[in-house]
Amino acid sequence: MLTVTHKAKIKLKETLQKQTRDPEVAIRVSSLRSGPNRLELVLDRQKKGDRVVQGEGGFKVLLIHADLARGLAGIVLDYGETLYGPDFIISKDTHA
Repeated sequence: MLTVTHKAKIKLKETLQKQTRDPEVAIRVSSLRSGPNRLELVLDRQKKGDRVVQGEGGFKVLLIHADLARGLAGIVLDYGETLYGPDFIISKDTHA
């Protein structure tokens, strides 16, 4: 399953609070059909079988379909500086 850093959980929660007031909406990790090994983050509601990542206080921040979750083993979602400024960073876990 995808590893989500503490910093990423904080930023996911902040992003959600800016985008919606609906407590049933979280950010979903989904694969893009346009290319292999490409992921996107979109707002969505929890569906049956989803894996849920919770932030502080049990706040639902990330949803991952069970089939995709298995394929994300060894992957880390973090938040930090990129070439384009601060953003979410998806990378392989170098400690796995």
